[in-house]
Amino acid sequence: MTPSPVIPSPREHGFSLVEVLMVTGLIAALSAIAVLVMPFAQAAARADASSAGLVSVLRMAREQAISQRRAFSVTFTDPNQVVIQRVDLPGEAATPPTTYTLDAGVEFRLFTAVPDTPDAFGNTAATWFGGALTVSYTSEGEFVDENGDPANGSVFIGRNNEPLSARAVTIFGPTALVREWHWNGVQWND
Repeated sequence: MTPSPVIPSPREHGFSLVEVLMVTGLIAALSAIAVLVMPFAQAAARADASSAGLVSVLRMAREQAISQRRAFSVTFTDPNQVVIQRVDLPGEAATPPTTYTLDAGVEFRLFTAVPDTPDAFGNTAATWFGGALTVSYTSEGEFVDENGDPANGSVFIGRNNEPLSARAVTIFGPTALVREWHWNGVQWND
């Protein structure tokens, strides 16, 4: 007796050429989109990290001013550094400053098409505190200018030629409230 031929069922045929081509085309399209979007996502992530670091160092300076009962000066040094220095009393040993550097090509900068934040503290310069030359946190937790008056202000950061990397940090002088802003291409969001 000869064996009878085995007839495969429709489920055992595998994938058709059309199905394989459709899946390959879908993978190619998604890969192309990812390649196009990746640089913008990376720039935004770098700007977000620098903005979060800036907020953190400013809040730390305020907490230290309150806990140590001493003023802490804040200096924004172009292109991308913040220096926090305790204001020591005469005769005390100088306290070393804390320096924070913005990461990955992010620097203090304004973009021409990007307006002031909704807090409207001003955007005359990338670091603007109403024209104050020096700013500091007091032992009471206020953010003040060189005359001891509350100083509202804004710090704008971003990467060169990348307006979607625009971020801002605003400080409300009387309470030293720090707010972080993100530019989405149309408006500021906090």
